[in-house]
Amino acid sequence: MSSTLFRTKKVEQSILDTEEPEHALKKSLSALDLTVFGVGVIIGTGIFVLTGKVAKENAGPAVSLAFVVAGVVCALAALCYAEFASTVPVAGSAYTFAYASLGELPAWIIGWDLVLEFALGTAVVAVGWSGYVRSLLDNAGWHLPDYLSGREGSSGFGFDILAAALVLVLTAILVIGVKLSARVTTVVVAIKVTVVMIVIIAGAFFIVGDNYTPFIPKAQAQEAGSSLNAPLVQLMFGYTPTNFGVMGIFTAASVVFFAFIGFDVVATAAEETKNPQRDMPRGILGSLFICTALYVAVSIVVTGMQRYDRLSIDAPLADAFKATGHPWYAGVISFGAAVGLTTVCMILLLGQTRVFFAMSRDGLLPRFFSRVHPRFRTPHRPTILLGVIIAILAGFTSLSELAELVNIGTLFAFVVVAIGVVILRHTRPDLPRSFRTPLVPLVPVVSVLASLWLMLNLPAETWLRFAIWMVIGFGVYFLYGRSHSRLARHEETTGAAVHPPRPDTQ
Repeated sequence: MSSTLFRTKKVEQSILDTEEPEHALKKSLSALDLTVFGVGVIIGTGIFVLTGKVAKENAGPAVSLAFVVAGVVCALAALCYAEFASTVPVAGSAYTFAYASLGELPAWIIGWDLVLEFALGTAVVAVGWSGYVRSLLDNAGWHLPDYLSGREGSSGFGFDILAAALVLVLTAILVIGVKLSARVTTVVVAIKVTVVMIVIIAGAFFIVGDNYTPFIPKAQAQEAGSSLNAPLVQLMFGYTPTNFGVMGIFTAASVVFFAFIGFDVVATAAEETKNPQRDMPRGILGSLFICTALYVAVSIVVTGMQRYDRLSIDAPLADAFKATGHPWYAGVISFGAAVGLTTVCMILLLGQTRVFFAMSRDGLLPRFFSRVHPRFRTPHRPTILLGVIIAILAGFTSLSELAELVNIGTLFAFVVVAIGVVILRHTRPDLPRSFRTPLVPLVPVVSVLASLWLMLNLPAETWLRFAIWMVIGFGVYFLYGRSHSRLARHEETTGAAVHPPRPDTQ
C-alpha cells in the first residue's frame, strides 16, 4: 500500500496531460499579467486594517519591521515556488508540485488543504468587500434592509446579497476567460495602487517625528492562555508570546502574515502562461517585492501620523487622516479597500478552480470537472460549482472565526513546496530548470522552519479545525481518489507500479 500512496507523477507526464484537447487551457498570460495578479490578490484588507492592529497591540512603530519579517518568510517560500512553477508549468500550484516530488497522498493532502484555503479566503474577502460597499452606500444615503446585509431582519432571515452577488459576477468573468480576468484585474489594481500611493504621499506631509519614539516599545508579556484560543506554541511549550520589544516584532509578523496571503495563487496560473519558464519567477517574486515595499511604506506613514497607542484597530488609515483634520480621505480609503478586495476575491477564486481542475484531471476528483469549455478554454464546470457554493457560503456566514484557517493552509503549503524542491533536486537532477532556488537545501530548510514557527503562533482552535478538515480529506481520498486516480488506472492496465525515477548517479 505504501508504494501506491506515494507514487509520483512524472513531470513529463504532467506536461503531456496539459496538451490533451479536452483538458488544454488557453495560454494567454504574460509576466506583467502574473505580476498584476499577485499585486491584486496580496493588497487587500491587510494594508487597510492590520497595520493599526499590530502597531497598537504587538509592535508599536516597529510594525514596519514585522512586515519585513513576514515578507522575508514569504520570499523564502516564493523562491521555492518560482523553481517549481518554472520547472512544472502545470495548473494546481503546490498540489502539482507535491505530486511530482512527494507522491499521490501528500499531493492529495495539499490539494485538499488548498481547496479549503481558497474557498474560505474567497468567502471571507467577499464579506469584507460587502461591508465596505455598504459603508459607501450608507454615506450616499442608500441603505440595504438588514435581511439583505447579512444581519437577521424581523423575519429572522439574513443573507448578504452583495457578497453573494460579487462571487457570482466574478465567477462569470472567470468562465469567459482568464485573459478577461487579467484585464479586469489590471484596471482594478491600477485604481487600488493609486489609492495606496495617495495615502503614502499625502500622509507623509502629516508625519510627526515624536510619534516614532520609542520605535520599539518596552516588551510586555501577554496574558497566559489555557484555552483553545491560546497560540499552540504556548500550550505545547509554555512559551508566552511577547507584546512589543524585539520578540513582539515576531509576534506581530505572525499576524501580518495574513496580509501576504495569496502570492502563491500566481503559481496556479502556470499552465495558462505563454512562457512559464521565464515569466512565472518574475510574476511571483515581482509581485511579492512590490507589495512588501507598499506595506512597509504605509506602516511607516500611519505610525508617523498618529501615535501607535492611539491608532484605530478597525480603520487605522482613515482615522489617522481624521486625526489630522482631513476626514474626506476616509471615503477615498474606503473606496480603495472596496476596489482592492474585488481583485483579491477573483484571484482566490481563480486559484481554487485551477487546483480543483488539476485534481480532477488526475482522477482524484470526478473527471467530469476536468473538461474545459469548448469556446473559452476555461475549466467552467468547477468554476461554476465552486462559485455557487462560495456565494451561498458568503451570503449566510460571516466566517470571521474561520479566517485563520486560510493562514494555516497557506503556511502548510509553503512547508510542502519547500520540502518538494529538495526532493525533486535529488530525484530529478536532469530536469531543465530555468530558475533555481539558491542555496539548496539551506533556503528550503529555513523556509520550512520559518513557516512552522508562524503556524505554531496560531490558536490551537485553528489547528483543531484544520485537523478535522484533513480527516475528512483522508476519507474522500481512500473512498474515491485512491482507486480512481489516473496513476492507479495506469497500474491496472500495464501491471507496472509508478515509482519515482532514480537520480542520475553518474
